[in-house]
Amino acid sequence: MRTKTDLFINGKWVTTEEKLEVMDKYKQQVYANVSKAGEKEVDDAIAGAAEAFRSTQLSPYERYEILKKVSDQLLEEKEEFAQILVAEAGKPVKQARTEVERAAQTLEVSAEEAKRISGHGVPVDAAPGSENRMAYTVRVPVGVVGAITPFNFPVNLVTHKIGPALAAGNAVVLKPASATPVSALKLAELFDQAGLPAGLLNVVVGSGSVVGKQMQEDSRISTYTFTGSAEVGLKIKQNTGLNKLILELGNNSPVIIHKDADIDKAASVLSTASFAFAGQTCITPQRLYVHRDVREEFQEKLDKAIKEVEVGDPSDEATVVGPMIDEEEAERAEEWVKEAEQAGATIVRGGTRNGAVYVPTLLTDVRKDMKVVSEEIFAPVVSILEYEDLDACIDELNESPYGLQGGIFTRDLDTAFHAARRVEVGGLMINDSSQYRVDLMPYGGVKDSGWGKEGPRYSIEEMTEERLVVWNLDG
Repeated sequence: MRTKTDLFINGKWVTTEEKLEVMDKYKQQVYANVSKAGEKEVDDAIAGAAEAFRSTQLSPYERYEILKKVSDQLLEEKEEFAQILVAEAGKPVKQARTEVERAAQTLEVSAEEAKRISGHGVPVDAAPGSENRMAYTVRVPVGVVGAITPFNFPVNLVTHKIGPALAAGNAVVLKPASATPVSALKLAELFDQAGLPAGLLNVVVGSGSVVGKQMQEDSRISTYTFTGSAEVGLKIKQNTGLNKLILELGNNSPVIIHKDADIDKAASVLSTASFAFAGQTCITPQRLYVHRDVREEFQEKLDKAIKEVEVGDPSDEATVVGPMIDEEEAERAEEWVKEAEQAGATIVRGGTRNGAVYVPTLLTDVRKDMKVVSEEIFAPVVSILEYEDLDACIDELNESPYGLQGGIFTRDLDTAFHAARRVEVGGLMINDSSQYRVDLMPYGGVKDSGWGKEGPRYSIEEMTEERLVVWNLDG
């Protein structure tokens, strides 16, 4: 497969001597050698973005046209992008195709939102002494957006940064995850081919400790958008001072299965959602709180469903769970599960590893202080916790420092509304898993799970400033 492996800076493809090896995550062999950015390349990218923002002003409709072209072309090249994701991310091919389709939709929605950015009238004439004044607000772009994206959705989460930023009229400097940069560079090709003016999109590849740090310390970047761990998000917040931030961070998603739930539906939905992309999503169900009255039935049906989950080569159409991003992460998950087992947890299914592949694992008899429950495991591991009183259950799950998304299965409206009021998350899914997301919805967490919202409309609000204009009609 032939695609760009150079950096994209100020409208040009830049080759550097130092290369980054990108591994095929299943075959464990080098897939691509990508140019690695140094201090000069990062500086050139930021300078190019700042100059492009000053000198290039695309109309809302021009932004729409470019974003729509890229969206359409992304669908045309869906299979090529999917195969890149299979190799560099280890994503099962069916899930990879779905991600590309979602990314195209993210860009399409961003394109449409480019035409809808607006302010509102402000009734200043209602204030004594301002009867002859008129006021309104407009939304203006923030300038240069620094975007840092993770490995788990290398195309769609990149479009969630690039799409709204460009739709709002900004310039972008993107640092994709070092493990999965090839798809981001391929996406930059599409923007180049679609006629995006030079400098409005720049892609630099390198480590967060070097490239990311330099970006965070550069005053020419006015807004940062980051998806990743809470620990790194905190460092970015500390490093960027008063700059605007959108932080989409970690989670250990809770899902409640109440005594009146449709158990067959809950087991079916959660057996898929808990293990898609080897559990490496921020909203993967991790803590399953199951009412005592239905615990045995649910556990039996969930275990039976997990047994049918196909594990192995991500290029196989039947595979649901492929490798984790690297063997080190699979080893970490294995250690956490062993630690829980030694402390009294029971491994109902799974608990084994083959290289970077960790098989779907179901745990019971866990405690809330175990890492597999209290921290974000980011692996195909799910734990069942039994409860009797719903309010006590909600109190316990709210003890977590995280709060991105959660879910509850119940047939009772009062129970659903009660949970919606009390569960401390950015989004609660009723009769669905915590993993539900469509790309136009507001997406973001509370507590250590983040700051700000994604979804094109909501990101555009974050990536623009509200400016007040007041007219003195006596003049």
